Amino acid sequence: MDKKIKRIVIKLGTGILTTGIGIVDTERINALCHQIAEVRKRDIEVLIVSSGAVGMGMGAMNLNHRPNTLIKKQACAAIGQSRLIQCWQEGFNPHDLIVGQILLTHEGLRIRNRYVNAKATIDQMLAYGVLPIINENDSISTFEIKFGNNDVLGAMVSSLTESDHLLILSTAPGLIDMDGSGEIITDVEEITPAVEALAKDTSSPTAVGGMVTKIEAAKIATKSGCETYIADGNKPNIILDILNDDYIGTRFHANQNPMVSKKRWLAYFQRPQGSITIDEGAVNAIMMKESSLLAPGIVASEGEYLHSDIVDIKGENGEIIARGECKFSSHEVEMIANNKYQKLEELYPDRKQIEVVHRDFLVLL
Repeated sequence: MDKKIKRIVIKLGTGILTTGIGIVDTERINALCHQIAEVRKRDIEVLIVSSGAVGMGMGAMNLNHRPNTLIKKQACAAIGQSRLIQCWQEGFNPHDLIVGQILLTHEGLRIRNRYVNAKATIDQMLAYGVLPIINENDSISTFEIKFGNNDVLGAMVSSLTESDHLLILSTAPGLIDMDGSGEIITDVEEITPAVEALAKDTSSPTAVGGMVTKIEAAKIATKSGCETYIADGNKPNIILDILNDDYIGTRFHANQNPMVSKKRWLAYFQRPQGSITIDEGAVNAIMMKESSLLAPGIVASEGEYLHSDIVDIKGENGEIIARGECKFSSHEVEMIANNKYQKLEELYPDRKQIEVVHRDFLVLL
Protein backbone atom coordinates (compact mmCIF):
# COMPACT_ATOMS: atom_id res chain seq x y z
CA MET A 1 0.00 0.00 0.00
CA ASP A 2 1.15 3.51 -0.85
CA LYS A 3 0.11 5.17 2.41
CA LYS A 4 -1.04 4.30 5.89
CA ILE A 5 -4.61 3.12 5.80
CA LYS A 6 -6.89 4.55 8.47
CA ARG A 7 -10.36 3.56 7.27
CA ILE A 8 -11.78 1.09 4.74
CA VAL A 9 -15.20 0.18 3.41
CA ILE A 10 -15.92 -3.45 2.53
CA LYS A 11 -18.90 -4.09 0.28
CA LEU A 12 -20.09 -7.69 0.28
CA GLY A 13 -22.44 -9.11 -2.32
CA THR A 14 -25.29 -11.50 -1.71
CA GLY A 15 -23.46 -14.29 -3.55
CA ILE A 16 -20.68 -14.16 -0.94
CA LEU A 17 -22.95 -14.28 2.08
CA THR A 18 -25.29 -17.05 0.96
CA THR A 19 -25.03 -20.49 -0.62
CA GLY A 20 -28.42 -20.17 -2.26
CA ILE A 21 -31.53 -18.05 -2.04
CA GLY A 22 -31.95 -17.24 1.62
CA ILE A 23 -29.40 -19.82 2.79
CA VAL A 24 -26.81 -18.05 4.91
CA ASP A 25 -23.21 -19.19 4.48
CA THR A 26 -22.32 -19.08 8.17
CA GLU A 27 -18.87 -20.50 7.60
CA ARG A 28 -17.92 -17.75 5.16
CA ILE A 29 -19.39 -15.00 7.33
CA ASN A 30 -17.35 -16.31 10.26
CA ALA A 31 -14.22 -16.32 8.09
CA LEU A 32 -14.89 -12.74 6.96
CA CYS A 33 -15.43 -11.68 10.57
CA HIS A 34 -12.08 -13.24 11.51
CA GLN A 35 -10.32 -11.30 8.75
CA ILE A 36 -12.02 -8.05 9.73
CA ALA A 37 -11.06 -8.61 13.36
CA GLU A 38 -7.44 -8.95 12.21
CA VAL A 39 -7.76 -5.72 10.24
CA ARG A 40 -9.04 -3.97 13.34
CA LYS A 41 -5.90 -5.09 15.20
CA ARG A 42 -3.93 -2.97 12.73
CA ASP A 43 -5.80 0.14 13.96
CA ILE A 44 -7.78 0.31 10.75
CA GLU A 45 -11.43 1.30 11.03
CA VAL A 46 -13.83 -0.89 9.05
CA LEU A 47 -17.29 -0.18 7.66
CA ILE A 48 -19.29 -3.00 6.08
CA VAL A 49 -21.82 -2.43 3.31
CA SER A 50 -23.72 -5.67 3.34
CA SER A 51 -26.10 -6.99 0.71
CA GLY A 52 -28.37 -9.91 1.48
CA ALA A 53 -31.52 -8.51 3.12
CA VAL A 54 -33.83 -9.12 0.17
CA GLY A 55 -32.25 -12.52 -0.51
CA MET A 56 -32.64 -13.61 3.11
CA GLY A 57 -36.23 -12.42 3.08
CA MET A 58 -36.84 -14.43 -0.08
CA GLY A 59 -35.46 -17.51 1.67
CA ALA A 60 -37.67 -16.99 4.71
CA MET A 61 -40.70 -16.78 2.40
CA ASN A 62 -39.57 -19.76 0.29
CA LEU A 63 -39.37 -17.64 -2.88
CA ASN A 64 -37.23 -19.02 -5.71
CA HIS A 65 -37.14 -15.87 -7.82
CA ARG A 66 -36.63 -12.21 -7.02
CA PRO A 67 -40.10 -10.63 -6.71
CA ASN A 68 -41.19 -8.55 -9.67
CA THR A 69 -43.34 -6.10 -7.70
CA LEU A 70 -42.04 -3.33 -5.51
CA ILE A 71 -44.13 -4.09 -2.45
CA LYS A 72 -42.93 -7.73 -2.38
CA LYS A 73 -39.30 -6.61 -2.62
CA GLN A 74 -39.88 -4.19 0.22
CA ALA A 75 -41.47 -6.91 2.34
CA CYS A 76 -38.57 -9.28 1.66
CA ALA A 77 -36.09 -6.54 2.64
CA ALA A 78 -37.95 -5.90 5.91
CA ILE A 79 -38.05 -9.62 6.73
CA GLY A 80 -34.43 -10.24 5.79
CA GLN A 81 -32.77 -7.19 7.36
CA SER A 82 -33.12 -8.40 10.96
CA ARG A 83 -31.73 -11.79 9.97
CA LEU A 84 -28.82 -10.13 8.21
CA ILE A 85 -27.75 -8.00 11.18
CA GLN A 86 -28.12 -11.00 13.51
CA CYS A 87 -25.75 -13.03 11.31
CA TRP A 88 -23.12 -10.33 11.51
CA GLN A 89 -23.36 -9.92 15.27
CA GLU A 90 -23.07 -13.67 15.81
CA GLY A 91 -20.03 -13.73 13.53
CA PHE A 92 -18.28 -11.00 15.52
CA ASN A 93 -19.22 -12.28 18.99
CA PRO A 94 -16.08 -14.49 19.29
CA HIS A 95 -13.97 -11.40 18.62
CA ASP A 96 -15.76 -9.22 21.21
CA LEU A 97 -16.80 -6.77 18.52
CA ILE A 98 -20.15 -4.97 18.48
CA VAL A 99 -22.02 -4.15 15.27
CA GLY A 100 -24.44 -1.31 14.68
CA GLN A 101 -27.02 -1.00 11.92
CA ILE A 102 -27.16 2.00 9.60
CA LEU A 103 -29.91 2.15 6.96
CA LEU A 104 -29.48 4.88 4.36
CA THR A 105 -31.49 6.27 1.47
CA HIS A 106 -30.31 8.39 -1.40
CA GLU A 107 -33.03 10.91 -0.60
CA GLY A 108 -31.70 11.28 2.93
CA LEU A 109 -28.11 11.83 1.82
CA ARG A 110 -29.00 14.45 -0.79
CA ILE A 111 -30.16 16.80 1.96
CA ARG A 112 -27.06 18.53 3.26
CA ASN A 113 -27.79 18.51 7.00
CA ARG A 114 -28.79 14.83 6.89
CA TYR A 115 -25.63 14.05 4.94
CA VAL A 116 -23.51 15.78 7.59
CA ASN A 117 -25.45 14.09 10.40
CA ALA A 118 -25.04 10.64 8.83
CA LYS A 119 -21.28 11.16 8.68
CA ALA A 120 -21.19 12.35 12.30
CA THR A 121 -23.17 9.31 13.47
CA ILE A 122 -20.88 6.88 11.64
CA ASP A 123 -17.78 8.67 12.95
CA GLN A 124 -19.09 8.36 16.51
CA MET A 125 -19.83 4.65 16.06
CA LEU A 126 -16.27 4.11 14.86
CA ALA A 127 -14.95 6.14 17.80
CA TYR A 128 -16.87 3.77 20.09
CA GLY A 129 -15.14 0.83 18.38
CA VAL A 130 -18.39 -0.35 16.78
CA LEU A 131 -18.55 -1.92 13.32
CA PRO A 132 -21.21 -0.16 11.22
CA ILE A 133 -23.23 -2.57 9.07
CA ILE A 134 -24.69 -0.39 6.31
CA ASN A 135 -27.47 -1.13 3.86
CA GLU A 136 -30.04 0.73 1.83
CA ASN A 137 -33.37 1.18 3.58
CA ASP A 138 -35.09 -0.96 0.97
CA SER A 139 -38.18 -1.67 3.05
CA ILE A 140 -39.47 1.90 2.73
CA SER A 141 -37.65 3.32 -0.26
CA THR A 142 -39.10 2.97 -3.74
CA PHE A 143 -36.25 4.48 -5.74
CA GLU A 144 -33.40 2.51 -4.16
CA ILE A 145 -34.85 -0.91 -4.91
CA LYS A 146 -35.80 -0.03 -8.45
CA PHE A 147 -32.56 1.68 -9.44
CA GLY A 148 -30.13 1.45 -6.51
CA ASN A 149 -27.46 -1.11 -5.73
CA ASN A 150 -24.98 -1.69 -2.95
CA ASP A 151 -21.92 -1.26 -5.16
CA VAL A 152 -22.78 2.41 -5.64
CA LEU A 153 -23.87 2.64 -2.00
CA GLY A 154 -20.42 1.37 -1.01
CA ALA A 155 -18.81 4.11 -3.09
CA MET A 156 -21.09 6.75 -1.61
CA VAL A 157 -20.27 5.56 1.91
CA SER A 158 -16.56 5.68 1.03
CA SER A 159 -16.97 9.27 -0.14
CA LEU A 160 -19.16 10.25 2.82
CA THR A 161 -16.72 8.83 5.38
CA GLU A 162 -13.55 9.87 3.52
CA SER A 163 -12.28 6.31 3.58
CA ASP A 164 -8.91 5.31 2.12
CA HIS A 165 -10.01 2.09 0.43
CA LEU A 166 -13.16 0.50 -0.96
CA LEU A 167 -13.16 -3.29 -1.33
CA ILE A 168 -15.97 -4.57 -3.56
CA LEU A 169 -16.14 -8.31 -2.87
CA SER A 170 -18.51 -10.52 -4.83
CA THR A 171 -18.36 -13.62 -7.02
CA ALA A 172 -16.63 -11.50 -9.70
CA PRO A 173 -12.84 -11.98 -9.51
CA GLY A 174 -12.19 -8.57 -11.07
CA LEU A 175 -12.61 -6.71 -14.32
CA ILE A 176 -12.04 -9.22 -17.10
CA ASP A 177 -10.96 -8.33 -20.64
CA MET A 178 -13.84 -10.25 -22.21
CA ASP A 179 -13.16 -8.86 -25.68
CA GLY A 180 -9.43 -9.55 -25.65
CA SER A 181 -7.17 -11.71 -23.53
CA GLY A 182 -9.90 -13.04 -21.26
CA GLU A 183 -7.64 -12.27 -18.32
CA ILE A 184 -8.27 -10.12 -15.26
CA ILE A 185 -7.13 -6.54 -15.70
CA THR A 186 -5.15 -6.06 -12.51
CA ASP A 187 -4.48 -2.33 -12.64
CA VAL A 188 -6.62 0.56 -13.90
CA GLU A 189 -5.04 4.00 -13.71
CA GLU A 190 -8.06 5.80 -15.19
CA ILE A 191 -11.61 4.70 -15.93
CA THR A 192 -11.94 5.49 -19.63
CA PRO A 193 -14.87 4.72 -21.98
CA ALA A 194 -12.87 1.69 -23.15
CA VAL A 195 -12.69 0.39 -19.57
CA GLU A 196 -16.42 0.99 -19.06
CA ALA A 197 -17.17 -0.94 -22.26
CA LEU A 198 -15.71 -4.09 -20.67
CA ALA A 199 -18.42 -4.19 -18.00
CA LYS A 200 -21.19 -6.78 -18.15
CA ASP A 201 -24.47 -7.04 -16.24
CA THR A 202 -25.48 -9.82 -13.83
CA SER A 203 -27.96 -12.66 -14.28
CA SER A 204 -28.16 -13.57 -10.58
CA PRO A 205 -31.75 -13.90 -9.22
CA THR A 206 -30.80 -12.20 -5.94
CA ALA A 207 -28.33 -9.55 -7.12
CA VAL A 208 -28.83 -6.09 -8.60
CA GLY A 209 -26.41 -4.82 -11.25
CA GLY A 210 -23.13 -6.47 -12.10
CA MET A 211 -19.79 -5.24 -13.39
CA VAL A 212 -21.53 -2.14 -14.78
CA THR A 213 -22.44 -0.99 -11.29
CA LYS A 214 -19.00 -1.89 -9.95
CA ILE A 215 -17.34 0.35 -12.54
CA GLU A 216 -19.82 3.10 -11.69
CA ALA A 217 -18.92 2.68 -8.01
CA ALA A 218 -15.21 2.75 -8.80
CA LYS A 219 -15.64 6.06 -10.66
CA ILE A 220 -17.31 7.66 -7.65
CA ALA A 221 -14.84 6.29 -5.12
CA THR A 222 -11.66 7.03 -7.05
CA LYS A 223 -12.73 10.61 -7.78
CA SER A 224 -13.26 10.94 -4.02
CA GLY A 225 -9.64 9.91 -3.40
CA CYS A 226 -10.41 6.30 -2.47
CA GLU A 227 -8.47 3.31 -3.84
CA THR A 228 -10.97 0.77 -5.12
CA TYR A 229 -10.62 -3.00 -5.51
CA ILE A 230 -12.86 -5.56 -7.18
CA ALA A 231 -12.03 -9.08 -6.07
CA ASP A 232 -13.45 -12.55 -5.42
CA GLY A 233 -14.92 -12.65 -1.92
CA ASN A 234 -14.83 -16.45 -1.98
CA LYS A 235 -11.04 -16.44 -1.90
CA PRO A 236 -9.69 -17.24 1.59
CA ASN A 237 -8.13 -14.24 3.34
CA ILE A 238 -8.98 -11.94 0.44
CA ILE A 239 -9.33 -8.88 2.70
CA LEU A 240 -5.94 -9.40 4.31
CA ASP A 241 -4.38 -10.23 0.95
CA ILE A 242 -5.57 -6.92 -0.50
CA LEU A 243 -4.19 -4.98 2.43
CA ASN A 244 -0.90 -6.88 2.04
CA ASP A 245 -0.74 -6.20 -1.73
CA ASP A 246 -0.94 -9.94 -2.37
CA TYR A 247 -4.11 -10.67 -4.31
CA ILE A 248 -5.65 -11.34 -7.71
CA GLY A 249 -8.26 -8.77 -8.66
CA THR A 250 -8.57 -5.29 -10.13
CA ARG A 251 -7.22 -2.14 -8.50
CA PHE A 252 -8.58 1.24 -9.55
CA HIS A 253 -6.19 4.02 -8.58
CA ALA A 254 -7.51 6.95 -6.59
CA ASN A 255 -7.52 10.42 -8.10
CA GLN A 256 -4.54 12.33 -6.75
CA ASN A 257 -6.58 15.54 -6.59
CA PRO A 258 -9.90 14.41 -5.15
CA MET A 259 -12.91 16.65 -4.82
CA VAL A 260 -13.52 18.41 -1.52
CA SER A 261 -16.48 17.25 0.57
CA LYS A 262 -19.00 19.84 -0.64
CA LYS A 263 -18.13 19.15 -4.27
CA ARG A 264 -18.49 15.38 -3.74
CA TRP A 265 -21.90 15.97 -2.20
CA LEU A 266 -22.95 17.97 -5.23
CA ALA A 267 -21.52 15.47 -7.73
CA TYR A 268 -22.63 12.13 -6.31
CA PHE A 269 -25.37 12.56 -3.74
CA GLN A 270 -27.84 14.61 -5.74
CA ARG A 271 -30.74 13.97 -8.07
CA PRO A 272 -30.93 17.16 -10.14
CA GLN A 273 -34.37 18.72 -10.41
CA GLY A 274 -33.73 20.14 -13.88
CA SER A 275 -31.04 21.29 -16.27
CA ILE A 276 -29.63 24.46 -17.78
CA THR A 277 -28.17 24.52 -21.29
CA ILE A 278 -25.31 26.97 -21.91
CA ASP A 279 -23.42 28.22 -24.94
CA GLU A 280 -19.84 27.38 -25.91
CA GLY A 281 -18.42 30.50 -24.30
CA ALA A 282 -19.97 29.64 -20.96
CA VAL A 283 -18.78 26.03 -21.27
CA ASN A 284 -15.21 27.21 -21.76
CA ALA A 285 -15.46 29.70 -18.89
CA ILE A 286 -16.69 27.01 -16.49
CA MET A 287 -14.34 24.24 -17.61
CA MET A 288 -11.17 26.19 -18.36
CA LYS A 289 -11.39 29.16 -16.02
CA GLU A 290 -13.46 27.58 -13.23
CA SER A 291 -15.87 30.53 -13.48
CA SER A 292 -19.36 30.85 -12.08
CA LEU A 293 -22.29 30.36 -14.45
CA LEU A 294 -23.41 33.84 -15.50
CA ALA A 295 -26.71 34.84 -17.04
CA PRO A 296 -25.47 35.81 -20.55
CA GLY A 297 -24.30 32.24 -21.29
CA ILE A 298 -27.66 30.56 -20.69
CA VAL A 299 -29.48 29.17 -23.74
CA ALA A 300 -32.34 27.10 -22.27
CA SER A 301 -33.85 25.62 -19.12
CA GLU A 302 -35.55 22.25 -18.63
CA GLY A 303 -37.60 20.91 -15.74
CA GLU A 304 -39.23 22.55 -12.74
CA TYR A 305 -36.92 23.64 -9.95
CA LEU A 306 -36.85 26.17 -7.15
CA HIS A 307 -34.27 28.52 -5.69
CA SER A 308 -31.33 26.52 -4.25
CA ASP A 309 -32.31 23.29 -6.05
CA ILE A 310 -29.58 21.26 -7.77
CA VAL A 311 -29.44 21.36 -11.57
CA ASP A 312 -27.30 19.80 -14.28
CA ILE A 313 -25.44 22.14 -16.60
CA LYS A 314 -25.23 21.03 -20.24
CA GLY A 315 -23.53 22.15 -23.39
CA GLU A 316 -25.59 22.73 -26.53
CA ASN A 317 -24.63 19.21 -27.68
CA GLY A 318 -26.53 17.80 -24.68
CA GLU A 319 -23.46 16.63 -22.76
CA ILE A 320 -23.66 17.22 -19.02
CA ILE A 321 -20.50 19.05 -17.98
CA ALA A 322 -21.30 20.22 -14.46
CA ARG A 323 -23.78 20.24 -11.60
CA GLY A 324 -24.58 22.99 -9.16
CA GLU A 325 -26.91 24.80 -6.80
CA CYS A 326 -29.02 27.26 -8.76
CA LYS A 327 -29.75 30.67 -7.25
CA PHE A 328 -32.95 31.09 -9.24
CA SER A 329 -36.12 29.18 -10.03
CA SER A 330 -36.73 27.54 -13.40
CA HIS A 331 -39.18 30.34 -14.28
CA GLU A 332 -36.47 32.96 -13.68
CA VAL A 333 -33.86 30.99 -15.62
CA GLU A 334 -36.29 30.73 -18.54
CA MET A 335 -36.52 34.53 -18.46
CA ILE A 336 -32.74 34.66 -18.62
CA ALA A 337 -32.65 32.21 -21.54
CA ASN A 338 -35.15 34.38 -23.41
CA ASN A 339 -32.96 37.45 -22.92
CA LYS A 340 -35.32 38.97 -20.40
CA TYR A 341 -32.83 38.89 -17.56
CA GLN A 342 -32.78 42.67 -17.58
CA LYS A 343 -35.94 42.40 -15.49
CA LEU A 344 -33.96 40.44 -12.93
CA GLU A 345 -31.32 43.13 -12.94
CA GLU A 346 -33.98 45.50 -11.69
CA LEU A 347 -34.33 43.23 -8.67
CA TYR A 348 -30.54 42.99 -8.30
CA PRO A 349 -29.26 46.46 -9.21
CA ASP A 350 -25.92 45.86 -7.48
CA ARG A 351 -25.02 43.08 -9.92
CA LYS A 352 -23.54 43.93 -13.28
CA GLN A 353 -23.49 40.23 -14.15
CA ILE A 354 -26.03 37.92 -12.57
CA GLU A 355 -24.54 34.74 -11.10
CA VAL A 356 -26.93 31.87 -11.67
CA VAL A 357 -24.64 29.23 -10.14
CA HIS A 358 -21.69 30.36 -8.04
CA ARG A 359 -18.43 28.50 -8.66
CA ASP A 360 -18.20 27.49 -5.00
CA PHE A 361 -21.46 25.58 -5.47
CA LEU A 362 -20.60 24.09 -8.86
CA VAL A 363 -18.71 20.91 -9.67
CA LEU A 364 -17.40 19.63 -13.00
CA LEU A 365 -18.50 16.10 -13.93
